[in-house]
Amino acid sequence: MNTSAPDVLGSPVPVLSYGPVVLSVPGRPVDLQVRVTAPAEGTGLPVILLSHGHGSSHHLSSLHGYAPLAERWARLGFVVVQPTHLSSATLSGTVADEPGAPLFWRSRAQDMSYVLDRLDTIERTVPLLAGRVDREHVAVAGHSLGGFTAALLLGARATETGAGAAPDLRDPRITQGVLLAAPGRGGDVLNGWMADRVPFLHTVDFSGMTTPALVVAGDKDDSRHFTDVGPDWHADPYRLAPGPKTLLTLFEAEHGLGGIAGHDAEETTDENPARVAALARLTAAYLRTAFGIDDEAWPAARAELATGTHAFGTVETKPAEPGVRPSA
Repeated sequence: MNTSAPDVLGSPVPVLSYGPVVLSVPGRPVDLQVRVTAPAEGTGLPVILLSHGHGSSHHLSSLHGYAPLAERWARLGFVVVQPTHLSSATLSGTVADEPGAPLFWRSRAQDMSYVLDRLDTIERTVPLLAGRVDREHVAVAGHSLGGFTAALLLGARATETGAGAAPDLRDPRITQGVLLAAPGRGGDVLNGWMADRVPFLHTVDFSGMTTPALVVAGDKDDSRHFTDVGPDWHADPYRLAPGPKTLLTLFEAEHGLGGIAGHDAEETTDENPARVAALARLTAAYLRTAFGIDDEAWPAARAELATGTHAFGTVETKPAEPGVRPSA
């Protein structure tokens, strides 16, 4: 399908969106389905693996969601690959009795690694994509529970209570990350009514998350169902992981970050198309500079962020710690 999606802050640029690409995974209860969104033209396109959250809407928590973000990233020169994880509401009646249900936190990270294993198949299957993908520049991005998935792929660890050693799910082919409204630390701060439903979050350890990443948090994202810490909880992956890390705090943003999961979505309590457009441009600029594609993209975006009508938030950074070598 050929689409052209106007941007609040830019001109329409044609993108190609194709799906599902169906990948058979040994031992997985259902095939892994992915959607691929890419610019209609251009070569040497870096890859963003985008992990959906665990919202109540059936189609937002699947390959069909996150169009406001995926299309913008594609217009800015990225190939965006979106899997439907086993935790998707679209599969709840199919996999409800499978091990790992209902959140399938390990399987979600494994889905992303399998996508990278099968990039050849994906590139051959998606029309007009062959020969245009830069496999040396791969980032993982995720929203909410998808942010936790991204953290695991960047080196964070967790386990179920009493389930033994925490698995190492880091994938070295992923050299950058973007965590969007991701969960923070566990332990005693997980005191909300949902805390008992996410036992793996109680044991999360960010100390091994050495892969460089941009952590995005909304200053109004108060996840009381998990913790009473307040919006700063979503900055934990920045504060508790070793550098290099960058924290982007968005003004007035709640958990939907302006509506990245879907246009006019009921669960988006802070709908703001301009914020979504700004977030897409900022994250794309971060990745282009981090990948060495455009050294000026991120400094220019940061300068714009701090001025006038484009002042959507603030940025903090911390370098790699002495003696700790970043995974990337």
